[in-house]
Amino acid sequence: MNPQTNLAVTEVAAGRGRHAAAVRKLNVSFGAAHVLKDVTMAVPAGTVVGLVGESGSGKSTLGKTLVGINRPTSGEVLIGNEDFTRVHGKARQQMRREVQYIPQDPYSSLSPRRTTGQTLAEALDPRGADPVKHRDAIAAALQRVKLEPSAADKYPHEFSGGQRQRIAIARALMLEPKLVIADEITSALDVSVQADIVRLLQGMRGTIDSAMLFISHNLAVVQEVCDEVVVMFQGRIVEQGTIDSVYRDPQHEYTRKLLASVPGSPEFTLD
Repeated sequence: MNPQTNLAVTEVAAGRGRHAAAVRKLNVSFGAAHVLKDVTMAVPAGTVVGLVGESGSGKSTLGKTLVGINRPTSGEVLIGNEDFTRVHGKARQQMRREVQYIPQDPYSSLSPRRTTGQTLAEALDPRGADPVKHRDAIAAALQRVKLEPSAADKYPHEFSGGQRQRIAIARALMLEPKLVIADEITSALDVSVQADIVRLLQGMRGTIDSAMLFISHNLAVVQEVCDEVVVMFQGRIVEQGTIDSVYRDPQHEYTRKLLASVPGSPEFTLD
């Protein structure tokens, strides 16, 4: 492992460090399948951390555990300094608002019966969902993702896939959560549209307070978007560090294989 990995693990294990979210000795099983195995990692506040690995490595399981969709078998899920696994009722509902999830599919993640304004208003007030009441906040959210405020009056079928994904990003940021989990959000899009989303995320860095866990199998996209990268293999973290350190000097054989397999670049480098 890189030195950065050891530092992150040490800080989380000791309860130190300023993290938007972290997991400590996390295990997740579904029946006899042990999917996550003693995972300890952190998403530092204000950063974008890439989570990479092949299909079945446990990436999405980790993301869905952080947002509360999956329940851990053992271990801790820390949102800020609170253990998500130990809170219940209204306290748990409040903590769930601190972690927002952007799913992979921009076509099924938005209700076809709701206008964009209603969808964004619902993020702020699930019971009311009044787009008129929250008109200014909705307009600001749409402008943040480079859409016109008039988009609030339209339905999902009136948008392209890339525009729908921008709306999903806007929805996730409405509450200014501690952490946004972006789960393969470019993989269902055409290459040119992927590039637009990447440019959008790049432009937003430094302008929002939320940290992001960016789950992807595309290491080239992770390089462009993220500050740090975490590599998962068979339910375990095998490497973690800054983009520069891991991509230039990968320590684990699996990381080296991933970097060497980037399409169009058999010997992938940053140069």
